[in-house]
Amino acid sequence: MSTAQQMLDTYPADLGGVDREKLVACIDACVECAQACTACADACLSEEMVAELVKCIRTDLDCADICTSTGAVLSRHTGYDANVTRAALESCRTVCKACADECDKHAEMHEHCRICAEVCRRCEQACADLIASL
Repeated sequence: MSTAQQMLDTYPADLGGVDREKLVACIDACVECAQACTACADACLSEEMVAELVKCIRTDLDCADICTSTGAVLSRHTGYDANVTRAALESCRTVCKACADECDKHAEMHEHCRICAEVCRRCEQACADLIASL
């Protein structure tokens, strides 16, 4: 059981109509994606051809930041605003797609980019699934 699941299980108020399973999956995916993107950016910086990876590094870092903030927004339920949540999820889904597309360009040469692209695609899907349930 993930920390997100444990925290949701202890939340004292009603979550409304939010699908708990999809919410937990999305929070966990955001946290995992932020970590993968941060690690991928760092690995890219250690590659000999770092100049060729500038866009990848930038996209990784943007994705990590947005996934972190989206996970935080999804973790707060008091005073819930569906419009804010939806906007955060749309932003996260968009940046995850962009990051996965960029990392895919380097995946054959850099294993860390392949892994990052897969994690980004999972997060993109988790965001889409949660949006569809709102």
